[in-house]
Amino acid sequence: MRRSPMLASLTRHKLTVLLLVLQVAFTCAIVCNVASMIGHRTAQMHEPSGVAEDELVTLESISVDEHDDPLARHDSDLAALRQIPGVTSAVAVDALPLNSNNWSNGIATKPGGNAALTATAFNGTPGERQALGLQLIAGRDFLPDEYMPIDSAHDWSGINHVPATIVTRALAQQLFPGQDPLGKLIYPGDGPVRIVGVVEHLLRPTLDESAGNEYSTLLPLLPDTGSVTYVLRTAPSERARVLKQAGDTLIRLDNNRVLRHAQTFEQLRADYFSRDRSMIGLLLAAAGALLLVTAAGIAGLASFWVQQRRQAIGIRRAVGATRDDILHYFQLENFMIVSGGILLGAVLAFALNLLLMVHYALPRLPWLYLPAGAVALWLLGQLAVLGPALRAAAVPPVVATRGG
Repeated sequence: MRRSPMLASLTRHKLTVLLLVLQVAFTCAIVCNVASMIGHRTAQMHEPSGVAEDELVTLESISVDEHDDPLARHDSDLAALRQIPGVTSAVAVDALPLNSNNWSNGIATKPGGNAALTATAFNGTPGERQALGLQLIAGRDFLPDEYMPIDSAHDWSGINHVPATIVTRALAQQLFPGQDPLGKLIYPGDGPVRIVGVVEHLLRPTLDESAGNEYSTLLPLLPDTGSVTYVLRTAPSERARVLKQAGDTLIRLDNNRVLRHAQTFEQLRADYFSRDRSMIGLLLAAAGALLLVTAAGIAGLASFWVQQRRQAIGIRRAVGATRDDILHYFQLENFMIVSGGILLGAVLAFALNLLLMVHYALPRLPWLYLPAGAVALWLLGQLAVLGPALRAAAVPPVVATRGG
């Protein structure tokens, strides 16, 4: 079928065509960015934490006794918790992946140098790595004589004197690309800290939109405040019982304390990402509504044009055009309009993404979302125009003799 009659028809309805092109363009720009945000959030929600998620239970203990010795209290609490049947290990920690209790430090690779990046410092009692289930892929664990109190009463000065650290693979690769990180010195504080081990994964307590969500360090610093998180490892089927007995045990040892956030690690993860799941639901609803509005606009305009062109369609049928010719005519016309909107929408999509990157620190829009969005809009356009196009194809040749 020649395109010149189609182009002539479109140029006679410039404003209407322009409005539809703009509608498709804005839909393309918004839907591509929404899809990118959903994809990014979904991927983040499934990032491995590095810990044995299905074997851990946690509860926070807050002592209200101002004269209490935190280190002695933690030792006695842990000794009792390890006696609970089914508990394979128990440790006290100051933070966990996804628990939002984030202590970050700038990490430099030479004394007095500028921080190359920011990493989370995880601190805990001996056995923390094994209890959490962190996979050591290089080096060793901490030695008993490497542990020291955090000394939080003196502005966290422990980090200026700690001798060793275990880092994540992601952090090691960022600090020393292409090199063996074992034995290298880093500076999270004033003094040098030697890397003695590398773990595969360890998510930070609070995630952001950057690529540094696994920039983590384990330090042999003992939690030394009245507020501490106890982590117990047990079989998945024993978690509920162990969690209840742990709470009862701690209260029996000292009822002058507050226990909160008693939960499995899986519950901790679910709570952390609850807002993300809600946001994904809202974004899906908004994107779906926008696509429906666009489809309605395409279908409405096509129906209007079919009504206007009934006599012209009848004439074409009278001179030999088949129903398939009429159907394909409207489908091709819609394809051209939607394609124009997609081309403009691609430019708007990257412009919108740039604004989101600047103002909301969102990641760059992957280019694969554009062809995926284009295919979705082409299919949507063809489905929306199908009904009006079939009605146009059903116009009989006799309409040409009736004056419309």
